[in-house]
Amino acid sequence: MLITAHRGLSSVAPENTLIAIQKAIELGAKSVEIDVQISRDGVPVVIHDFTVNRCTNGRGLVQDIDYQDLARLDAGLWFSDEYENEHIPTLAAVLALIKKHGIALNIELKIQNEVHILALCEQVIAVIEASKVTTGQLVFSSFQHQALLLLKRLKPSIRRSQLWEKIPDNALKMLEDIYAFSINCDYRFLKKEQAIKIKQAGYQIHCYTINDPALIEPLRPLHVDNIITDWPQRF
Repeated sequence: MLITAHRGLSSVAPENTLIAIQKAIELGAKSVEIDVQISRDGVPVVIHDFTVNRCTNGRGLVQDIDYQDLARLDAGLWFSDEYENEHIPTLAAVLALIKKHGIALNIELKIQNEVHILALCEQVIAVIEASKVTTGQLVFSSFQHQALLLLKRLKPSIRRSQLWEKIPDNALKMLEDIYAFSINCDYRFLKKEQAIKIKQAGYQIHCYTINDPALIEPLRPLHVDNIITDWPQRF
């Protein structure tokens, strides 16, 4: 199984920051997952929540704040005094880091408003192309199926993973529609018969968010390929 550091080494450093990703790399992680959305002025930034309220000293929706104002926020102090003055990184900055170290990156596209799907996909692709990162290092994931359909058309060379909490009955049709590489699903709801069908169809299974190594054992017979965890150091 591959072990993916969820939002960087988010158990040790503030999630989705450059220091969290750097610490995951130093630990030896070969894969990191991040969340991406766009600022009001169209800059792809790395942050999970649709608001900046939880993980910064600011308030408001990410989509309503220009990048320069997002960049001024402290994204580390909420976690620990040690990380004061960490900031919300751009996707470009994260890509430069993973390019330098040659690790894999799962880019989850966070979409609050469906009217932003095209803008987000286009801006993310533009940043990736400018970065010159090898597309084999990257995978797109999203709960928003329409975004993955669009990415298949706009940048087919980057692999796609459909995010689900519970796998729907029409899962194989949805995966076929996006020419999927994998599914990302909540391990608590993965059923044996679903796993068999998905693997037989040729797709990988990636499970989130597993923080206790003992929870891996029931997944081994299901041939899960990737564990996404806040605590890769435990594995």
